[in-house]
Amino acid sequence: MAADALWCASVEAAAHAFVAPGDLDADHLEVGGADGRHLARVRRLGPGEVVTVADGAGRWRPCRIAAVEGDRLRLEPTGPTAVEPEARPRVAVAFAPAKGDQPEQVVAALTELGVDEIIPVTTTRSVVRWSGERAIRAGDRLRRIARGAAEQSRRARLPEVHDPAPLASVSGRADLVVAGRGGLGPGAIGRPGPGGWTLVVGPEGGLDPDEVAALGPTAILGVGPHILRAATAPVAAVGLLWAVRSAEA
Repeated sequence: MAADALWCASVEAAAHAFVAPGDLDADHLEVGGADGRHLARVRRLGPGEVVTVADGAGRWRPCRIAAVEGDRLRLEPTGPTAVEPEARPRVAVAFAPAKGDQPEQVVAALTELGVDEIIPVTTTRSVVRWSGERAIRAGDRLRRIARGAAEQSRRARLPEVHDPAPLASVSGRADLVVAGRGGLGPGAIGRPGPGGWTLVVGPEGGLDPDEVAALGPTAILGVGPHILRAATAPVAAVGLLWAVRSAEA
């Protein structure tokens, strides 16, 4: 691993925020907007405290707060820009949202677990069905949730979060894995190609057999003998896949 490849969360810091990629290498940085307001007014951070900032694509830098001016923090870098390792194989998760705040919970947890791509999907047995403007608004909300979870977990890479789409949007992807009972262990499903795995997690009640067939070739990842809630199954399945992932510079 290269000398500058380092997990952002390995550095002790009071908070983490994202800045525009072009600003990361500047001699002085600023965090404003919603992030600055949260750090200044909610977290009540002050001069001298250490924070990390990232560009969302893996590059990050340690900084010290030089001043707090209203809802804006002025930062002074305290070290060079580093690059966070990437967990491989890559993992995308297509999950069926349920009612209430379950979609937000799932997106936050998947972000904390290092998932690379998150795809809310509508299935035959889905209760929640977003389309048109509602789907766009839901996608925007889930992207904000992912950003907040990445800041909380000190992650330098933001996941790609899609607008909700039909399950058919992932049909034909290479290395599709469906979470289910009685499937294979993570070490037995086979290493994926360069694109990584796309993990599909159905709603409570599971996917219709015809839907599974329509996805194309799939492997079944066993997530235990019990029936899991829709908010639990994606997290459990990704946790299993972590057992066979490794960090690459």
